[in-house]
Formats: sequence, C-alpha cells, structure tokens
Amino acid sequence: MSERPTRRGFAARPTDPEHWIKAADTPPRAEAAAGFTARLTIDVAPELRGRIKVAAFRRGITVADMLRELLAREFPPTDGESS
Repeated sequence: MSERPTRRGFAARPTDPEHWIKAADTPPRAEAAAGFTARLTIDVAPELRGRIKVAAFRRGITVADMLRELLAREFPPTDGESS
C-alpha cells in the first residue's frame, strides 16, 4: 500500500501574532470606546431576520450597527442621563 499524504488543516495558523487579529486597522466604535457595552438578545421570526439582514446589506452596514442606530433614535438619552 502507498502511504497517504499528510492532510493539512482547513486553515493554517499565522506564524506572526499580529496576523491573528483580523481587524487591527479598523477604529473602535464610538459606543465601545466610550465605555461598557451590553449584549441584548431578542427572538424574531426568520422572515423578519431575513428582512433586517437584507436592509443592512443594502445600506452597506452591519445588522448590529443598523440596530444600534435604530435603538438610539427610538430611545434617546433623557435629561440627567449620561450617554
């Protein structure tokens, strides 16, 4: 029998640690730079999720950024509240 060739993994790990960081050149979001952020999880119908994703794609932004902007418009800071 012939020997099987060694299989390589799906993706090789970079040898340089700087290449492990995918988005090192992108500036942090204003909200994240301002301080703590919290995760919000909601359940939506698959059809609505699809419409949201298509709308974000057409606008050229991520779903998360689009929904952050929507929520910030809908729920602006009130007097005496820090943003």
